[in-house]
Amino acid sequence: MTSSVPPGTTTPAVPVPAAAAAAAAGPATAPSPALTVDKIGGRIGATVSGVRLGGDLDAGTVAVIRAAILEHKVVFFRDQHHLDADGHEAFARLLGTPVAHPTVPSVDGRYALGIDNDHGGRANQWHTDVTFVPAYPAFSVLRAEVIPPYGGDTLWANTAAAYARLPEPLRVLADGLRGEHTNAYDYAAVRPGAPSDELRQHREVFTATEFRTEHPVVRVHPETGERTLVLGTFLQRLSGLSGADSRALTAVLQSHIERPENTVRWRWRAGDVAIWDNRATQHYGVDDSDDHVRTLRRVTIDGDVPVGVDGRRSVLLAPESVPEPRHGIASGASTDGVAALV
Repeated sequence: MTSSVPPGTTTPAVPVPAAAAAAAAGPATAPSPALTVDKIGGRIGATVSGVRLGGDLDAGTVAVIRAAILEHKVVFFRDQHHLDADGHEAFARLLGTPVAHPTVPSVDGRYALGIDNDHGGRANQWHTDVTFVPAYPAFSVLRAEVIPPYGGDTLWANTAAAYARLPEPLRVLADGLRGEHTNAYDYAAVRPGAPSDELRQHREVFTATEFRTEHPVVRVHPETGERTLVLGTFLQRLSGLSGADSRALTAVLQSHIERPENTVRWRWRAGDVAIWDNRATQHYGVDDSDDHVRTLRRVTIDGDVPVGVDGRRSVLLAPESVPEPRHGIASGASTDGVAALV
C-alpha cells in the first residue's frame, strides 16, 4: 500500500493502550490488567511489564504487544528466565511464521540463530537484519542467556523517525532511490581488527550463498503506512550512481538514522527479551565486553517484499531464487507478506 500522508509526516501508529487492543480482540481474550507499556525515549523504545512470555498468551495480550512494537519500534521485557528454546519459538509464532537464517545454521536445528561473541556475533555496525533477501524479516525476537559483567549493549534506531525528519529536498531525493543489498560485503573493511577465524567463518558460512537484492531506499510500511529508510551495512551501492556518489549520499542519509534522538540503548540482563520491528529499525551490537562471554538467541518472523513510494517492489537479483533451508520455509521468499500479518 502507499501512504497518503504528506512527505515528512507519518501515519499514526496502531494504538498501544491495553483497552484498545482488548476491545479489538474481544472480551474473552482481554489482556491482563497488570500489563503496562512505558516509553524509554521520545522516538523509540518501551518496556513492557506484567506479562510472562510464552506460546500460551491470549490474543488480547498479543495484540497489545504487537501494537507496542509497531508504535515504539523496539520493546523490552525483563526477567523472562522461564523461556527456553521451545518457549521462545512458541511465543515468536504468535507474531507470525518463524524463518531460519538464509545461510547461517541455527543452533537448535530449527529457527534459533546464535548471537555469540566467540562465534562472529560481534555486529558492531548499523544494520537491518537480512536485507540482502527480498522479504527480510518483519520482527526479530532476541533472548539474552549469558551477559558479560560490562559492555555488550545493543542500540536501535528508528528509521521512520529519521525519514520523517529529513529536509524536504532529501526526502524527495530518497523517495526515488533504489539500492543493492548483499551479504558479500567487505567484512574486513567493516571489522578491520577481526581475527582470521572470524573472517573465515564470514566467508565460508555467512556468504556460502551470495545474495543480491534491490530494495527501494524508502519503503512504505505495510502495517503502519509510515515511510522508512532501507539502508545499513548490507547496502552495497545506490542503483544508477557512481561509487563515489553512492557512498556520499548513503553516508548523508545514514547519518540521520544514527542521530542520538532517533536511538535507544539497552543494557542487557540475563532473561531479557527484546522484540523489534525490523522493517522500521536498524540496530548495533556494541563490541566492548572484551573476552567475556555474551550469548543471545534470535528467532525471526517472516516478512513481506518491500514496496517503494512509487509502488515498485524489491527484486531478487541473485541467485535465481532463495534456496530452501534445512528447516521451514525459505527466508525472504514471501511474495506478499501474508505470513507476517497473521
